[in-house]
Amino acid sequence: MITFKLVITPILIAAATLAARRWGPTVGGWFAGLPLTSGPVSVFLAIEQGRPFAATAARSSILGLVGVAAFCVAYARAAQRFGPVACLGVGFVCYAAATLLSHAIGGGPWVVFAIVCGVLVASLVAMPRVQRADAEGAPPWWDLPLRIVAATSMVLAITTAAASLGPTWSGLLSPFPVFSSVLAAFAHHMSGAAAAARLQRGVVAGIFSFAAFFLVVALLVESRPLSATYLSAAAVALAVNTVSLVALWRAKPS
Repeated sequence: MITFKLVITPILIAAATLAARRWGPTVGGWFAGLPLTSGPVSVFLAIEQGRPFAATAARSSILGLVGVAAFCVAYARAAQRFGPVACLGVGFVCYAAATLLSHAIGGGPWVVFAIVCGVLVASLVAMPRVQRADAEGAPPWWDLPLRIVAATSMVLAITTAAASLGPTWSGLLSPFPVFSSVLAAFAHHMSGAAAAARLQRGVVAGIFSFAAFFLVVALLVESRPLSATYLSAAAVALAVNTVSLVALWRAKPS
């Protein structure tokens, strides 16, 4: 598992960074919002900890998106006045508060999914309206390596701590905004508040597919073969993903 994290996290942070440089911070954020690490981790939980554990963790992973949405909105709004370090502080405080509150939400997977989708829609509405981000200059040589080291260190720290917390808190913490915090701070530093806000909007749009993925896992993992469960979840997530990407491009500011 550690080897997997050490390999996949650098690949994903590099892909999200290059996507942001090629197509802008909104698409970079959308890419960072996908369940590209939490999905494989869910498979390992089902294999190593059992299907009931994975089902409970999947439901909690959906709820964990409440904290991610709170982080994204808080960072985007704080970025209009403060620098990256202060914005990260504000974002993580809001993330912690929202995650603690979401722990108290009851109901089955469908109820949780509906609540979280409502929160995500409200979060998109609450995002600050910004103009197109300033063009990003040529990044220094250390930019991408530093992003990879920062993101990988955060993933290792979070997942190591979550492993001993049981299925509920493991699930709640699995969507921790590792990529969005690292990418937003760098975008903020390199291109300004507008780039950071657009990236966080992309993250929120991208995590609709995250919620859909774990809804399918929570519904199927205890009764269907693992291959069918996760292939179905991936197919649903890709469909939702396509819709969210089209919506982002249509809403792209001129």
